[in-house]
Amino acid sequence: MAAYAGQPTPPPERRRGRTPMIAALVAVLVLAAGGVAFYLLGQDESTPTAVAAPTQDPVPTADPTGDEEDPGAGVPTANSSTDPRFVEQGQCVRNDAPTGGKPKLLITDCGPSAYEVLQRFDGKTSGEKDAEAKCAKVDGYTNWYFYDSELDSLDFVLCLKQRG
Repeated sequence: MAAYAGQPTPPPERRRGRTPMIAALVAVLVLAAGGVAFYLLGQDESTPTAVAAPTQDPVPTADPTGDEEDPGAGVPTANSSTDPRFVEQGQCVRNDAPTGGKPKLLITDCGPSAYEVLQRFDGKTSGEKDAEAKCAKVDGYTNWYFYDSELDSLDFVLCLKQRG
């Protein structure tokens, strides 16, 4: 059909390219990358803090006389652990950390230079002052140790007595 004079002609059809779709896809990808970066940068990579009162250098708990009545003594069995999270009242621990370093307690035999667990407090702890306050009520304690994690149900305080 031909257009007559005075009759409006329709505008030519515009072809829409892929530009709007590409721009939307780029915007979504940028937002997703920003969200992932925000999440990863917000993560706390610190490990739970364990602190104790100053202790003396660790001393091996081997029998100094050389008599070995029970060669398996002090060696964890398949169903036991040396991790202080599992220590109970009456058991002993030793500090295997270097002098002045962060304490590293391990369950051990109750020998010289070991620390006997006089009392264990499970549950939320707020740190040093809380550990000191709890252990102040325990007769004979010489040192304390606390484990404070992000999950309060794993927290505990140990009131210890250094054995001579």
